[in-house]
Amino acid sequence: ESVDLDKLGIYKIENTTVEVINSVIDYAELMQQIFDFDKIRELFAKGFKVRFDSMCAVSGPYAKYIFETLLQAPAGTVVNAQPLEDFGGFHPDPNPVNAEDLVKHMRSGKYDFGAASDGDADRNMIVGKQIDVSPSDSLAIMAANAHLIPAYSKGIKGVARSMPTSTAVDRVAESLRLP
Repeated sequence: ESVDLDKLGIYKIENTTVEVINSVIDYAELMQQIFDFDKIRELFAKGFKVRFDSMCAVSGPYAKYIFETLLQAPAGTVVNAQPLEDFGGFHPDPNPVNAEDLVKHMRSGKYDFGAASDGDADRNMIVGKQIDVSPSDSLAIMAANAHLIPAYSKGIKGVARSMPTSTAVDRVAESLRLP
């Protein structure tokens, strides 16, 4: 028997069980346990405008479902949402050069918050109306404010960073006495 990866279900192949799941739904359910989607939905209902550039990479279907379906952000909030083998000709590294279109839209004043994610969605760039946050510093900001996220209201156990990440998160961890 073969496994149809386009069809959800449980498949038995000899002594092995394979379950095909919808990872977008699975991930969205986890995010709803971590963040207060009702409050975020209220923010969008009050006119808060977001532009999320998936850079034709893997985050597109996830971001589109979470922002535009679950959080009810306007259609078009997520751009470049279709994952493409060649990333639509873009270099999927979120920085002001490669995400120039996002920066341009943010500088227009039409959006309150902008973000872009890289090819496998493990790095990001955050852009505000008048400020850019480096991917390295965004980790430090999230660690410093983790207590504001419902799932981490009692704090976090520690932080981790890769070698090229700035030491900003180290200073936050030290001040919060985190490993």
